[in-house]
Amino acid sequence: MIFITAKFRVLPEHADRWPEIVDEFTNATRAEPGCLWFEWSRSLADPTEYVLVEAFRDADAGGAHVQSEHFRTAQRTLPPYLAETPKIVNVTVPQEDWSELGEMAVPDRP
Repeated sequence: MIFITAKFRVLPEHADRWPEIVDEFTNATRAEPGCLWFEWSRSLADPTEYVLVEAFRDADAGGAHVQSEHFRTAQRTLPPYLAETPKIVNVTVPQEDWSELGEMAVPDRP
């Protein structure tokens, strides 16, 4: 799968509304057949920073995502809300879902 994590620093006046601002883009991406997940989180240390964790089935699905109309629309409409160019980590990993974090295994509960 293609695993991507990106950090978005949003202008302070738009930070509280960021989930609403990206809602259409988020829903359209989640509806793509090759999208495994597309999840936003807000930083606890910096309320203007959002972290996007996304995954696509394979390189073809990732390519389809960046060629989609909703991605092109986001390229035009989202930058005015940002304080800086987003930072990204993009890797291919040989798995199809999340693995368990064995070092913090939760014992069976009664």
